[in-house]
Amino acid sequence: MNRLFQRFIKLVEWWAVLLLIMMVAVVLLGVFFRYVLNASLVWYDEFASYLLVWLTFYGAVVALYRRRHIGFDVVVNRLLPKTRRIIDFVAESFVLGFQIVLFYYGWYLTRKMGDETAVSLIWIKMSWVYSALPITGGLMLLISLIRLIGITFLNEKQRGDQAAWSGSSSE
Repeated sequence: MNRLFQRFIKLVEWWAVLLLIMMVAVVLLGVFFRYVLNASLVWYDEFASYLLVWLTFYGAVVALYRRRHIGFDVVVNRLLPKTRRIIDFVAESFVLGFQIVLFYYGWYLTRKMGDETAVSLIWIKMSWVYSALPITGGLMLLISLIRLIGITFLNEKQRGDQAAWSGSSSE
């Protein structure tokens, strides 16, 4: 199952790469029209902003899976394994709480927006734009649940193989 999940995360990563390519293409198109053809596109700025939002959220899923978000690894990796496990559980629980909020209110916002459309692109429904919130919130929720199960029941090897810090400033 872990291998299948890794492949799924790889797919999310490629989706983020595609979003980045699309965003660059839209911005370059907007610049070309404005400065070469002297005819501004009214929609490119808004569309590029939506792509940036999606890129940010889907990139956050990949960063969470790879443990690339901000953390205090230097301190946590120096703790005794039992203490580190407790700290990891508490930290992951807080992250899980945030993801529950992101998923729930993202779902609520997506449903609430219903058939509202974008300002300059009337064929884009705002619920499509906001759907990134519950989708990525749900994916991150799944990642955190798997980690909490690993921390709690599987006694998996945690980050850092260094010896525990004794508290001495000479280390």
